[in-house]
Amino acid sequence: MIIYNITVNIEESAQQEWLKWMSETHIKEVLNTGTFTSAKMSKVLVEEQMGGITYSIQYTCESQEKLDVYNKDFAPALQAEHNNKFQGKFVAFRTLMEVISEF
Repeated sequence: MIIYNITVNIEESAQQEWLKWMSETHIKEVLNTGTFTSAKMSKVLVEEQMGGITYSIQYTCESQEKLDVYNKDFAPALQAEHNNKFQGKFVAFRTLMEVISEF
């Protein structure tokens, strides 16, 4: 199993709009691609020196092959939509993790 993690720091002035859009629109659109089995969003409980508020969105994927399909067929348009809507108001980075075991 693969966890596709996106960490986003969003400006406080855009936070409420971003949270609403992520919760009501974007995450649902990502899940509707059929490449992920679940998603969760968490607030990072660390005060950032650069300001803003940081969130982690974790999508669970059954395999690297499914993630490759997402990255090839869906990610460019979905990321462009996010970038256009919140341009200049966020920074983001992505991390891939392979689940080794669950307890």
